[in-house]
Amino acid sequence: MEDEDRLVIRGIREDGSKLRPSDWIERISSTLASFEVDHRLQYSESVQPCVIEGEKCLVVARGLAESNPAAYDFILGFARSNQLRIQTDRRYGTRALKPAAGE
Repeated sequence: MEDEDRLVIRGIREDGSKLRPSDWIERISSTLASFEVDHRLQYSESVQPCVIEGEKCLVVARGLAESNPAAYDFILGFARSNQLRIQTDRRYGTRALKPAAGE
C-alpha cells in the first residue's frame, strides 16, 4: 500500500484549537475495533489512533471507502464538520503503519 492511501486527521481544528472531548480519536477508532482472544482491544487496520510529533491523530485508510463506505463517510464528515486538519499520510518505512490484510 502506498503512503498516499492513508489520511491523517489531526486533533487540531483549522483555527488551531483542539477538538473536545479529547478522546474523540479513541471513540471513533473503537467503533471498528474488536476484542481478541486475549481480551485485548485490536484496532482495525483501516482506522487507527496514533501520535505524530506528540499530537494525537486518527489514521484512516482510503480503502475503507470501498470496504465500509458508511464508516468512511461518517469519519470524513465528522472531520470536515469539526473543521479538523486532514492530510495525506506521509510517513514511510518503519514509521508507516502496516497495510491492512489484503491491501
